Amino acid sequence: MLRDGLGRIGAGCIGLLGDFGRLTLTGVEAAGRLGRSLLPRERFRLRAALDELHYIGVTALPIVGLIAVMMGLILAFQSAYTLEKLGAEQYVANLVAVALTRELGPVITAVVVAGRSGSSIAAEVATMKVQEELDALKVMGLDPIAYIVAPKLLAMLVAIPLLTAFADVLGVLGGLACSVVVLDIPAVQYLARTQEALVLKDFWSGLFKAGIFGAIIVAVGAFCGFEVTGGAAGVGRGTTRAVVLSIFLVIVADLVFTSIFYALR
Repeated sequence: MLRDGLGRIGAGCIGLLGDFGRLTLTGVEAAGRLGRSLLPRERFRLRAALDELHYIGVTALPIVGLIAVMMGLILAFQSAYTLEKLGAEQYVANLVAVALTRELGPVITAVVVAGRSGSSIAAEVATMKVQEELDALKVMGLDPIAYIVAPKLLAMLVAIPLLTAFADVLGVLGGLACSVVVLDIPAVQYLARTQEALVLKDFWSGLFKAGIFGAIIVAVGAFCGFEVTGGAAGVGRGTTRAVVLSIFLVIVADLVFTSIFYALR
């Protein structure tokens, strides 16, 4: 029984490594196809990329903005609860600004985009596979990754940093509203503290991580779509898998890059 259990654990680990390898190859291949398609004399589906940019970026603005404002309010309330005991409630602005730009802005934006666009990418690719449209593209001499995934990757790399910057601004404004209304901190003082606390590295590190998160979301969505089997039920399972795996890998990537940035501080 112990041998069988260890065998199943080993087989599971090997399977996970195989999945991670295929996922990495999908991401690298999509990046390569995108880079090649942007070269002169190469055909690129610009219209498709613009449509994806509108869906991933513009239509996500309301939900990202609302969540960012609420996150700023929550951060301000929670930090004020402790800082008031120390007589340091004026540092609420510092905490909100740094936490949002470095961590929460990119992560929350990536989670929202993974739920909206990551699931959409997985469902679209999976449906095309189930209906044998991917095979039809290959018969016509088209590469499915270059034709389907590359425009989505370009749109994601443009949209998610902009969404993150939008979330950062609205999150800071949410903290400002809480501080002015609840803590009686003047708006001018709050904004001055925010400007004092932030350095350009905080902002750019958050945008860099957002770009990495976007690439992860597209790669995972495409990978889970390509791996789907079993008809309509398989499409549903693949979509769910894409969302869960995207969020997990976003958190792992955030931990890795946060550790690197901390070591390089």
